[in-house]
Amino acid sequence: MTEAGKQKAEAAAVTGVGAGVGTAGGATVGVLELAAQGTATALSAGMVIGAGALVGAATFFLGYKLYRRLQKPKS
Repeated sequence: MTEAGKQKAEAAAVTGVGAGVGTAGGATVGVLELAAQGTATALSAGMVIGAGALVGAATFFLGYKLYRRLQKPKS
């Protein structure tokens, strides 16, 4: 595997982990929303879970990109 391929695989793995973490956080918030308000629906909880997954994936991906930028050797 080339170096570029390895970096793409690392970025995909980090984004996947971020989506998983975001989903867990979104599920927690969604369940709390359902518990706190009797008016919340499964759809609104699902939207919160999906939004958590997107935010988690984006956060981890951007953090990974920042990490890679800081780790570049100075030439």
